[in-house]
Amino acid sequence: MSASIERWIEPLGLLHGPAAFHAIKLGMALPLAGGSSAFTMVRLIEEGENLGIGPLSEVPEDWQDALSTLALRPVPFAGLPIDRPLVMGIVNVTPDSFSDGGRHAEHAAAIEAGHAMLEAGADILDIGGESTRPGADPVSVEEELRRVLPVVRELAKAAPVSIDTRHARVMEATLEAGAEMINDISALRHDPEAIRVLARAEASVILVHMQGDDPRRMQEMAQYEDVTLEVARFLRHRVETLEALGIPRGRIAIDPGLGFGKTLDHNLALTERLPILAGIGCRILYGASRKRFIGTLSGVETAGERTAGSIAAALAAATRGAAILRVHDVAETVQALAVWRACEAGEAPPVPAPET
Repeated sequence: MSASIERWIEPLGLLHGPAAFHAIKLGMALPLAGGSSAFTMVRLIEEGENLGIGPLSEVPEDWQDALSTLALRPVPFAGLPIDRPLVMGIVNVTPDSFSDGGRHAEHAAAIEAGHAMLEAGADILDIGGESTRPGADPVSVEEELRRVLPVVRELAKAAPVSIDTRHARVMEATLEAGAEMINDISALRHDPEAIRVLARAEASVILVHMQGDDPRRMQEMAQYEDVTLEVARFLRHRVETLEALGIPRGRIAIDPGLGFGKTLDHNLALTERLPILAGIGCRILYGASRKRFIGTLSGVETAGERTAGSIAAALAAATRGAAILRVHDVAETVQALAVWRACEAGEAPPVPAPET
């Protein structure tokens, strides 16, 4: 494929569980990102133009490399497990969080909440000290560090920790304190020093799509011709930029950024067409937990009461290739994933032997 031609293959006709296994075995489907789901059809897109939908057998020869990328399991992100969707627990050390009203603003409360999430089955903890909800005012780097550093130091002793920040100084200090990942809603565009911090620390990073670079005005910019293609194009470009600077894809995950300059319809389109992002070759993170569109769809005004709707969105993403689910309600999500995985497999998982 010429480097000057933009091409995407969008997986369609998804199958799951035993049906996916047998379709792959019969040559009728390919695995989606090497997981338990499979796709039987594709939409070919070139330079933004839909070239049509067809079975895998009709994909032209010069598209085969891109097709293979969709089927391959990406390299493990940050050395984490790859056999199931991972759960990332959200620890907001802020007084103005949209989801919990500042319940974890104090260090002790945030640390206690993080340990509770780990006991409930969280694989990663995502710690943030600056609210990035639509219209939120920024905080100083000094204040952000005051909020998060003690929490990162303590929780990093118990689990992989991600720092949710846009600021290079916060990244550097928290990585030194034990954080292993950076989760940046600006995809390392907000602070010119951020990429250099990442490269020096050899940390991993989650690149998030946000429309514009200011949470206060992102919803005013929620305009797209094709939101899925534009988000996919942005994330691919950011991944290629980091690769050119020597940061391999095994240290990069991508997040379509639901709610970050997106309307309800945009969020639904990104969820439904999530498999197209597998063509970038990185692990996909999905974060819909308690967001406004969940409340709009479910008729639940209070963010903290949107657990059921958030789980529904998380499971929809898991069936479409999401490898990491960023959630507030860890115990409920872990439980839902356990049942979902058993239903996908068609059998119960092995029961651990009793301790003697």
